[in-house]
Amino acid sequence: MEGLVMAAQLLAGLSILVGIHEFGHFAAAKFFKIRVNKFYLFFDFLFPFPNLLKFSIFKLKRGDTEYGLGWFPMGGYVDIAGMIDESKGADDLESEPQPWEFRTKPAWQRLIVMLGGIIMNIITGILIFIGISYSTGERYLPISEINKYGIYASELGERVGLKTGDKIINANGQPVKQFRDIVDPNFLLEQNSYLTVEREGKEVRVDIPKEMIEWMSEDEYKKMSYVYPRDPFIVKRVLPGTPADKGGLQPKDVPVAINGKELPYFNEFRQALAPLSGKEITLTVLRDEQPVDLNIKVSDEGTLGFEMNSRLKAEYKQYTFLEAIPVGTKDAFNVIIVQIKAFGKLFRGEVSASKSVSSPIGIAEVYGGTWHWLQFWTITGMLSMVLAFMNFLPIPALDGGHVVFLTYEIITGKKPSEKVLMVAQQIGMLILLSIMVFAFGNDIFKLISR
Repeated sequence: MEGLVMAAQLLAGLSILVGIHEFGHFAAAKFFKIRVNKFYLFFDFLFPFPNLLKFSIFKLKRGDTEYGLGWFPMGGYVDIAGMIDESKGADDLESEPQPWEFRTKPAWQRLIVMLGGIIMNIITGILIFIGISYSTGERYLPISEINKYGIYASELGERVGLKTGDKIINANGQPVKQFRDIVDPNFLLEQNSYLTVEREGKEVRVDIPKEMIEWMSEDEYKKMSYVYPRDPFIVKRVLPGTPADKGGLQPKDVPVAINGKELPYFNEFRQALAPLSGKEITLTVLRDEQPVDLNIKVSDEGTLGFEMNSRLKAEYKQYTFLEAIPVGTKDAFNVIIVQIKAFGKLFRGEVSASKSVSSPIGIAEVYGGTWHWLQFWTITGMLSMVLAFMNFLPIPALDGGHVVFLTYEIITGKKPSEKVLMVAQQIGMLILLSIMVFAFGNDIFKLISR
């Protein structure tokens, strides 16, 4: 079932984003009175082989344009008359140029058509993040609240050099206002990032290793942050029929110790339970501020069976719609800034391609096996900005490759020949196909080796 939910979210997200991207090209072409032969969601051929397995699930002709749903769910496309793309080459353009064709229009109009998809993805990403900011506001933990108890360093955090109980003084020499500042990818991807912490009354500098992002992609750390709030907690709800229920745990109890060892913070509490699976423990709780000992047998999964509430005091800010516009816009463009920094690490060899490149298999895992609307729209908004960024890369066959040639034409006044464009398109398709094969092979290998 989790696999089906992952696939459904991936298909829904990509359908939205690809449809909007292609509509950007379509709308710009129509505005400049360029004929659009086809507008398809998904491919009606085996991408990137335009003459193989050509059929559509649905199609409808309106005016000069055929609208359809392809069978191969890897994207989508618009077939713009007079333009060399993945579905045709120079041989398709041997006829006399017509006034309604892409190739006869001024370079600046063709440039806008090629930027149409990127622009639509940027607008979509911004609107999604504005909507999230407006509907959910911002809940955050002030660093002053975190420093009452210190941080909890996970295995990854300990590998970095942090220790549980450290208190955050600054990040890269700058004051830290809230907890998320130190887990923000922008901070982690900076060159020579470091934290200054208070440990046993002394200031200690902890450098963030340049391999940090690569470590975070390893299977053992993939679902783990390097640092968490050290979280005093209270029982919110006891699940019926669980060891906690049978052992007498009650809502509003405050667990403080296991077998006499003080464990008032949730992460340490959960970590201590794991090796005690199947064993009986003495759980000490505060009930109406009085200590009570409960004998409970830990489940085979190393859990007791209750939901908890944090006792940390989070702050919350609700945004008006006008306030949400700059906040959401900043969050959206922050995704692109993170991508640029990540590419920098990749090109400097600080992160390996095998741990950085993902196919739709990897994207589906990011969506996860449960459907939460906030998570779905957050990931879809991020993907929209990533899609815009990736399409702007100067690789022939991507929109960015066309933009490079059109910019050259506008500056020099010289139009590259159709033969040059065709060869560039073929080289670009070869590059994209190689990346696609590598990404799918990489993700499949990861699944098999788990």
